[in-house]
Amino acid sequence: MKKWLVAIIAVILSVSCLSAALAKPIEPAKKHKDKFQLGVEVLLKDQLNLLKGKKVGLITNPTGVDQSLTSIVDKFYNNKQINLVALFGPEHGVRGSEQAGSYVPFYIDEKTGLPVYSLYGETKKPTPEMLKGVDVLVFDIQDVGARFYTYIYTMAYAMEAAKENNIPFIVLDRPNPLGGTKVEGTVLNPKYSSFVGLYPIALQHGMTVGELAKYFNKEFKIGADLTVVKMKGWKRNMYYDETPLQWVLPSPNMPTLDTALVYPGAALIEGTNVSEGRGTTKPFELIGAPFIDGEELAQSLNNLKLPGVMFRSAYFTPTSSKFNGQLSGGIQIHVTDRKSYQSVKTGVAIVKTIHDLYPNDFAFRPENSSGISAFDQLIGNGWVRKAINDGTSLKEIESNWKNDLKKFEKTRKKYLLY
Repeated sequence: MKKWLVAIIAVILSVSCLSAALAKPIEPAKKHKDKFQLGVEVLLKDQLNLLKGKKVGLITNPTGVDQSLTSIVDKFYNNKQINLVALFGPEHGVRGSEQAGSYVPFYIDEKTGLPVYSLYGETKKPTPEMLKGVDVLVFDIQDVGARFYTYIYTMAYAMEAAKENNIPFIVLDRPNPLGGTKVEGTVLNPKYSSFVGLYPIALQHGMTVGELAKYFNKEFKIGADLTVVKMKGWKRNMYYDETPLQWVLPSPNMPTLDTALVYPGAALIEGTNVSEGRGTTKPFELIGAPFIDGEELAQSLNNLKLPGVMFRSAYFTPTSSKFNGQLSGGIQIHVTDRKSYQSVKTGVAIVKTIHDLYPNDFAFRPENSSGISAFDQLIGNGWVRKAINDGTSLKEIESNWKNDLKKFEKTRKKYLLY
């Protein structure tokens, strides 16, 4: 056969092989899905004995799903070995349809016909009437890793009710989206205890809900008959997107993992008259107010050279909440290196910088009759607000919370499960 013909055949075969390769769908890199199991998956596979023969009360919300995104409500309701008798919803409700602070009253779940009791608003703690006919309480809700995210206190109050009514309490563990190694920020002063900070833990605590349950139960003497069903395959250095899990909104203003990364610090803005980005597509990533010059604020913050973060001038018009319908200048937070990023330090830096640049316009939210501001409740003390008002440096503010943080970290180690 002539050389030119051989060459043509070779080219045709090469193109055919390439076309076949391109036509073949590229399989995404498999994360360790087979090895990774949520607490709910471990329970259903290996520990159903915890629920057999018992009437089950379930505390959950839309994040209570398995890796196939099937609701735990459906998993329990359709399992012949589980007798699900009642549902309990935290802030935002079992279906997650309510905005922050909205009260969700008692109702009947349309899909299952089960009673749904609210654990937010008027009744944060299950009453004996709610628990009548319940033999065991199960908690399965995704946390986001910040002290002031209220689901962990819904869990704590339910643990208290379980203890008082002699009901076992089971926590189905889930990952901390921010990983389990980074601990940062202020430790709450008990004088500033509220539903956005019930116990003296660090603002970014680096614990799973199961670990927090054990911590609360022992350190704060709840004394519930507690069982934590551990995950399999989760390691402390994993961020949420390093697991096989899909992101399900834990609440209406927590749309992505990026939101959760900035939240422990950026949510401090809620304690001021500046918008934390509610009513935009980037809550907690966008921060601003009509009186702020975005370019000036971005430059001032970038000059601080905070680790793992950059700030971009941004202008936005919220469709709800603060400055609804008003053009606001400000910044967008861009996390460039999440391992070195310090969310709480960054949040305090933003509050302090806006305070210093716009002293005639910026304000902390008003104090209550006890002299405590909403900002104080979020940061967990009164001294940080005073330090900002007094012109104390960011470096000194940060150094002042480190002793309490070290004590918390030492106690925390006793309750780590992974």
